[in-house]
Amino acid sequence: MNSLFDLTGARALVTGSSQGIGFALARGLAQAGAEIVLNGRTVPKLEAAAETLRSEGANVHVLPFDTTDHGAVRAAVDGFEEGTGQIDILVNNAGMTYRTPLEDFPPEQFEKVMATNVSGVFNTGQAVARHMIGRGAGKIVNICSVQTALARPGIAPYMASKGAVANLTKGMCTDWAPKGLQVNGLAPGYFQTELTDALVKDAEFTAWLSKRTPAGRWGKVEELVGACVFLCSPGAGFVNGHILFVDGGITACL
Repeated sequence: MNSLFDLTGARALVTGSSQGIGFALARGLAQAGAEIVLNGRTVPKLEAAAETLRSEGANVHVLPFDTTDHGAVRAAVDGFEEGTGQIDILVNNAGMTYRTPLEDFPPEQFEKVMATNVSGVFNTGQAVARHMIGRGAGKIVNICSVQTALARPGIAPYMASKGAVANLTKGMCTDWAPKGLQVNGLAPGYFQTELTDALVKDAEFTAWLSKRTPAGRWGKVEELVGACVFLCSPGAGFVNGHILFVDGGITACL
């Protein structure tokens, strides 16, 4: 049974993986046997993350590029495939949010959220999939959100972007499953990360979240790893176009 979830011999590119959920997923994939390609825009942060994983025994590469720049993504992925080797797994994790009432939401921030969260998934997914299609195999996991299904005040554009990622995931599946790829979405609920630290420390918000979530607490990033490894593994060979919520039950109840 262990062979169903063994990623030994696979190489995984994780975007936005110098910290937070991306780093946790990269670490988990490495622990499952995968060779890791870390991505982000800030080289020193990527190198520090890579050194941490290497100290734990992982085989790690660093591939800096901005996921919103289609040409840069294509050049980086093509160059890596040609110079280093094939990318077997892609985790599209890079993302951002911006919080303000919708009536005051700056249009430039709306465009930035959509470019990062939607165009970035398209750009990297397309660049990697072109190589996967030639081999007739590949795994793509797009990071969605609990906001793919539920709304909260002040983040309507973020919700729109994550809804788009879910449907883009289904579209990728529809186009690429016949060519041997599995494309799925992983939708986290509320997890403790560097980016949610202010909300974690907000006693009122944390009290609300604990009551709203059947599990009664924030998630820990390590609790996303099993679902990601599953979607990237041979065990998910016939799972395609699915959005897997890992949210402590928040989307299961009113």
